[in-house]
Amino acid sequence: MESPKINKRHPVYLTLEQSKRLLDSIKGRNKERDFAIITLFLNCGLRLSELVSIDISKIKGDTLTVVGKGNKERTVYLNKACIKAINSYLAVRPKDGVVDKDALFLSERKKRIDKRTVEKLVKKYIVSAGLLNDKYTPHKLRHTAATLMYKYGKVDIRALQHILGHESVSTTQIYTHIDDEILRDAVKSNPLSEE
Repeated sequence: MESPKINKRHPVYLTLEQSKRLLDSIKGRNKERDFAIITLFLNCGLRLSELVSIDISKIKGDTLTVVGKGNKERTVYLNKACIKAINSYLAVRPKDGVVDKDALFLSERKKRIDKRTVEKLVKKYIVSAGLLNDKYTPHKLRHTAATLMYKYGKVDIRALQHILGHESVSTTQIYTHIDDEILRDAVKSNPLSEE
């Protein structure tokens, strides 16, 4: 008996250029907060649930402790872009009347920001950056972070597994797809390609 054919689609992610365009599109009343949120997604590959649950007390220098899937704690390392974005936001983050005092990201009502608000703001900036695609969600920004680290940072799959907080390396392999540009270069590098 033949096994059914599984339709393998190419994973959706932003290119480096599109990621920069997305960051450049962030403007408005909450620009520092929103810039920090999108910077963390694109640099750290956080899950939406991890991002909204960040507490200020869990940020120590260049490390951030998050609670991931299965209620497991993990350490996320922050690069210069993340630290700068967080500090810029903290400088303007409301201080008076804050309901959730330790929550890093606050809503307009000065409570911990919720997932839906983050989904809406990601969508808003995707559109304003001219990246009209319904497929770009906070999870796709996580996918983008993994892809950029793998493609430009030459990050080992086991390191990427730890960064993303995956239980199994097979889950991480979804994020390490090889794009057409790499495949094209591989074929061109064949010593017989000039014949």
